Amino acid sequence: MYQKKVTYRQVGSEKLSVRELLQKWLVPKKWQHFLRIEQNILINGHYQSFNTIVKNNDSVTMNFDFDPRTIQHYLPGNGKLNVAYENDDLLIVNKIAGQKTHPNLDSEDDTLFNDAESYLNKQDKHPYMVHRIDQETSGLVLISKTPYLVPIFNRQLSSKTLQREYLAIVDLNSPIKNFGVIDQPIGLYPNDKRKRMIRKDGQDAKTQYHVISKNSKHALLNLKLYTGRTHQLRVHLSNNDWPIVNDPLYNAKSQNGNLKLFAYKLIYQIPFTDQTKTVQVDIPDFMKLDKKTLN
Repeated sequence: MYQKKVTYRQVGSEKLSVRELLQKWLVPKKWQHFLRIEQNILINGHYQSFNTIVKNNDSVTMNFDFDPRTIQHYLPGNGKLNVAYENDDLLIVNKIAGQKTHPNLDSEDDTLFNDAESYLNKQDKHPYMVHRIDQETSGLVLISKTPYLVPIFNRQLSSKTLQREYLAIVDLNSPIKNFGVIDQPIGLYPNDKRKRMIRKDGQDAKTQYHVISKNSKHALLNLKLYTGRTHQLRVHLSNNDWPIVNDPLYNAKSQNGNLKLFAYKLIYQIPFTDQTKTVQVDIPDFMKLDKKTLN
């Protein structure tokens, strides 16, 4: 069972019923149903009708004592996690380049989630996936410690409440403006299942970029995802003639090191509150341009 006890803080003049409060907190309808029929949501220690208005500073206790939607199992790994932030409910880790986020086979034990299984097993908890980043990409990944928060974070992803920002160093094969939005649909690449491409029948994909610095050959970009398609940043930048340095799939130039794409900032809404949390890590040396050559 997962229990969450919070003190409701009224925002402005809002007057929310128990049902409306759960909707605001992005609790799935099916779980609202279970909380109601099993009387597992308590206001100041007592079950109340879902039409009851919740008052400022009321204590709200939710007992998630039913099967979750998400069932995930991972073998323990042998690697060490680089933890950027942690609380009772979640873990945000800084993934290294070259490591897969999660296993594709039950027998794999060398991915980020295998290492997270070993780490959380000491707390008698397990990792649950909210999102992923490419194997070649490094940076922040949010991991839930309970399956009951996964659909809430998924709704945050859909509503853009959970946001991710990246840094990329790109080859300037064509001129680049200081700011822009790339809005190009992405679909499957016909002859290589690993790759994606811009195609009219693809899924909507939208990326915002701005140039932090540049020289005659490269630019350091800040990137913000509005959608989360596979290889979105890599495909969008390559299609505009700004391929990411050391990209083995979308840059024709020879590689010399890791893919220069780094997820450096993650913003999310703290579940069951109106507060947001920003987790940001320092820019690693491999993501910096030589200032001596800047224009």
